[in-house]
Amino acid sequence: MIKLMKTTGLAIGLAVASFAATVPVSAQDMELRIGPDGVRPVIRDRDRDMDRMRGCSEREARAAARESGLRDPEVVRVTPRRVVVEGFTRRGQDRITFANERGCPEI
Repeated sequence: MIKLMKTTGLAIGLAVASFAATVPVSAQDMELRIGPDGVRPVIRDRDRDMDRMRGCSEREARAAARESGLRDPEVVRVTPRRVVVEGFTRRGQDRITFANERGCPEI
């Protein structure tokens, strides 16, 4: 009976340890990834991560243009300050300009 309890406890312990090994552990700018190849330190570039958070992506600009009434929106031009989207309305071809900021505000 004690041998069965030891085996069960060991199995549960291994299951918990393997689950914990799949969760990434992070601390400020360094991240430790634990996987089948062992422990790997990964240094994150905060500036690059922040650039992803800033600005209006092409996907967001197309979605905002669809909400504004454009059909088949297509991003024509992207500059550091604005994103230009062209599409069609009931009257014909139209263009909308968005600020290249978070949330894609219309200019």
